[in-house]
Amino acid sequence: MTTAPHTAQDLQRLAEQAGRDLEEASALDVLRWAADTFGRRFCVTSSMEDAVVAHLASRAMPGVDVVFLDTGYHFPETIGTRDAVEVVMDVNVITLTPEQTVAEQDAQYGPKLHDRDPDLCCALRKVAPLEAGLRGYDAWATGLRRDESPTRADTPVVGWDARRQKVKIAPIARWTQEDVETYVAQHGVLTNPLLMDGYASVGCAPCTRRVLEGEDARSGRWAGLGKTECGIHL
Repeated sequence: MTTAPHTAQDLQRLAEQAGRDLEEASALDVLRWAADTFGRRFCVTSSMEDAVVAHLASRAMPGVDVVFLDTGYHFPETIGTRDAVEVVMDVNVITLTPEQTVAEQDAQYGPKLHDRDPDLCCALRKVAPLEAGLRGYDAWATGLRRDESPTRADTPVVGWDARRQKVKIAPIARWTQEDVETYVAQHGVLTNPLLMDGYASVGCAPCTRRVLEGEDARSGRWAGLGKTECGIHL
């Protein structure tokens, strides 16, 4: 594996060129490119809604780092999925945690901050820990798909994460839900049990509900709050 360029300018040029070259490439080829280009300075992030991208990345780069954010508010099923992924896949699961425990955050900001100021809660428990955890990498991959919601419709397969000064890769950006389900079935990929219980997108327990018929996959997140993203992908 080659060493990725170290300057932000080089990385940005690389991201922009790859975005053009890899738009039509398969998800596995995109991840093989990432592995060859960045080596150990590449990681995958996973919410443990499913392990599709982690599984794909393990095929391209056995032992790849899979970064998981433990916000302290996850469903038990999500933690169980993380633990199972670590056992059965050829990946290195890295769990990130916020600076404060939930109890410490409650003491400083009051209980149920997620109800009163969900943006601040996400910033403290998701955005800040991820930014700290990604410092050792030049590129990171996510499971974003264009069909998930209108806010994700323009997701590039490879793009430039200007805020973090890193290459951001969405290898399954062009996939549909049917593509995901087909891959899961073909490869026996682990998925969060909540996906079989009416949840179409799994986040923190206080801010996630089951979706109703006809709703998009993200509608069960922060329902009624006019919020659609935690801030990681903005």
